[in-house]
Amino acid sequence: MAAGASAGGMAGGCRLLLLGLLAGLGRAAAPPGGMLYPRDTPSRERKELGGLWSFRADFSPGRDAGFAQRWYRRPLRQTGPVIDMPVPSSFNDITQDPSLENYVGWVWYEKEVLLPLRWLQDNLNTRVVLRFGSAHYYSIVWVNGVQVVEHEGGHLPFEADISSIVQGSPGIPCRITVALNNTLTPHTLPPGSIQYMNDKTRYPKNYFVQNIRFDFFNYAGIHRPVVLYTTPPVYIDDITVTTTSSESVAMVQYQVSVVGSTLYSLSLSLRDQEGKVVATGDGPAGELKVLNPNLWWPYLMHENPGYRYSLEVKMQAQVNGALLEDVYTLPVGIRTVHVTSTQFLINGRPFYFHGVNKHEDADIRGKGLDWPLVVKDFNLLRWLGANSFRTSHYPYAEEIMDLCDAYGIVVIDECPGVGIKMPESFGNKSLQHHLVVMEELIRRDKNRPSVVMWSVANEPASELPPAAYYFKTVIAHTKALDPSRPVTFVTDANYALDRGAPYVDVICVNSYFSWYHDPGHLEVIPLQLTTQFENWYKTYQKPIIQSEYGADSVPGLHSDPPLMFSEEYQKAMLREYHSIFDKKRKEYVIGELIWNFADFMTNQGTTRVLGNKKGIFTRQRQPKSAAFVLRERYWKIANESSCLPPIIKSHSLFL
Repeated sequence: MAAGASAGGMAGGCRLLLLGLLAGLGRAAAPPGGMLYPRDTPSRERKELGGLWSFRADFSPGRDAGFAQRWYRRPLRQTGPVIDMPVPSSFNDITQDPSLENYVGWVWYEKEVLLPLRWLQDNLNTRVVLRFGSAHYYSIVWVNGVQVVEHEGGHLPFEADISSIVQGSPGIPCRITVALNNTLTPHTLPPGSIQYMNDKTRYPKNYFVQNIRFDFFNYAGIHRPVVLYTTPPVYIDDITVTTTSSESVAMVQYQVSVVGSTLYSLSLSLRDQEGKVVATGDGPAGELKVLNPNLWWPYLMHENPGYRYSLEVKMQAQVNGALLEDVYTLPVGIRTVHVTSTQFLINGRPFYFHGVNKHEDADIRGKGLDWPLVVKDFNLLRWLGANSFRTSHYPYAEEIMDLCDAYGIVVIDECPGVGIKMPESFGNKSLQHHLVVMEELIRRDKNRPSVVMWSVANEPASELPPAAYYFKTVIAHTKALDPSRPVTFVTDANYALDRGAPYVDVICVNSYFSWYHDPGHLEVIPLQLTTQFENWYKTYQKPIIQSEYGADSVPGLHSDPPLMFSEEYQKAMLREYHSIFDKKRKEYVIGELIWNFADFMTNQGTTRVLGNKKGIFTRQRQPKSAAFVLRERYWKIANESSCLPPIIKSHSLFL
C-alpha cells in the first residue's frame, strides 16, 4: 500500500536539516568489500552494544547545533540534556514528548564501551570493526571524536575499521557517537519532500512538513544491533556461494576474497547437520561436489524444510614470520530457482506462494529488532500455513532472514523503493542511489536460500515516461550483480501503461477491488480480478503473483450483512479473491500475498485510526476472523502436495 502522509515541525533555516545528507547522494558505487554477518569463530570475537544509549534530539532552529558546536568532540551529556534511549528501537514512541514522535532532523546517540585488553595489544594486530545492522536514515559515526563512517539508507548494514583509533589506549572507554537524520528528499530511497508552510496567518514561522508517499510510519533510530567484532589483520572479507543440483549430485560454486595480504592459503569444508564433512576444496574459487544432497526446501513442501549445510572457510597467511589464521562459517542451502511463462520452480518443482506481506512494526519499539516479537511472528506464520512473505517495503533485519533460511520461509527480498511517485525521483541522481542500494542489498543477502527473487520497487509511478529507462537500468544492474535469481517490482499501474513491466521476470500486481475501487461492492471482485489477470497475462506471458489485496477491519467490529471495516467484510473480500485465485492458479497465477500480516502504524490521517487495520492479526498479534479463513485455505493448498507426510498434512503440530 502506498499513500500520502506528512509530519510537522518547526525550524529556522530548515534546509540545514539536510546537512551531510546530500553529501552522500553522489556516490556511484557501494562501499567496497564484503558484509559478512559477524559471528564468533576460533579467530573472531564479537561484543554486542545493545541496551541504553545516551540520546539527544537537536531542537535548535536550524537543527544544526550539534555540528556547529561539535557535539561529537566530547561526551554528549556535556553538550546539554540527554535521555536514555534503548538500542535497537525507534526513538519516536519511547517518550511522552509529541515533538519527538514526529521529529524531523538530526538526533544524536552515544555509547561508551570498554574493550577487552586482548583486542588492544599492538603485537597481535587485531582488527576491530564497528558495525551497525541499520540506522534510519542517514548516519555519521565518530569514535573518540574521529569520524569513521557515513552511510545513506535506513535498512542495510554498514561498518568501519576502528583499530587505529582504539588501540594503544587500554582501560580508556571507547566513545561512539552517532548523528542520525531521518529527512527524506526526492532523491532518497524511499523518497519524500520537505514542504515549507509560508502562510503566516495559518502556520508559525518556519513551519514545515515531511511529505511521504507511502502508507507506514517513518520510524527512525538505530533499529538493529550494533556490534564490535574482531578479525586478524589478514582476514576473509567476503564469500559468494551459488548452487546447482540434480537428483543425486549437487555442485556448490564458491568465491572467497581475502584482504590484508596476497600470500595466503584457503581450505574449505562443507559439513552436513550431523557435522560430517561431505565435500572439501581449496583456493579462492572452485566447486564442491555433494553426493545425494539434502536440498533446501520451503516450509510445507518437504518433511525437512530449510536444510542447511555449514561451509567452513579457513585462511592461513604468514605475516612478519607469524602464522595467522582466520575462520568463518557460512550456512549454505542447496536449491535452484527457475521461472517459466506459467510457473515458479524451486528445485525443479512448481512452487505456489501462499503467504503474507509484513512490516517491521510493533508497539513502543517501532521498527526496532525485538526477539520475542520476531519468534512470535514466525510461530504465527507457521500456524497460518504461510510459506512465504515479501519484505514490504524495505530489507528486513538479518536476524529475521536467518530464521527464514532455517524454517524454509520463502522471501521476495524488496529494497526500500516505495513511494517513487514524483518525476524528479526518476532522474539520474535517484537512479544512481537506487543502484547503490541494490548493490548493498545483494551483497548482504546473496547467499540466502530463502531469497528467491529481488523486488526493486513497490507501486512506483511506472506509467511515467522516465520509468522505462529507470527500471530497465535498475533491473539490468540487479541481474548483472546476481544472475541466479529472477527480478520483479510490484505494480499498481494499468497493464497497458506500465513502462517497467517489460523488464521483470514475474508480474507482481496490487489491487484493492471493493476497497479503494468500488468501495463496499464485493460483487465486482470476480469480474474485475479476472479481467486484471487476463489482461496482464495476455500482454506479457509471464507468471503473476497477487502481491497485495485486502481490507481494513477494526477488531471486534461486526456487521451482517458485511459492511466495510467489519471483520465480516474482511473475510468476505478474501473469499471473493480466493475464488478467482483458485481458477487462475491452474493456469499462470503463482502466488497470493495478503496485505497485511498485522496491523501497523501510519501517519495520522482521516482514513487511518491509529494506523492501517488491514492486518489479519492485530498489532499485538491477536487473530482477527480473517486469520482463520486464511489458515484454512493455506493448509488446504499445502495438503494438495502429495510429498507431505501425514503428520504435516494433519498440521496437528500447530494446533
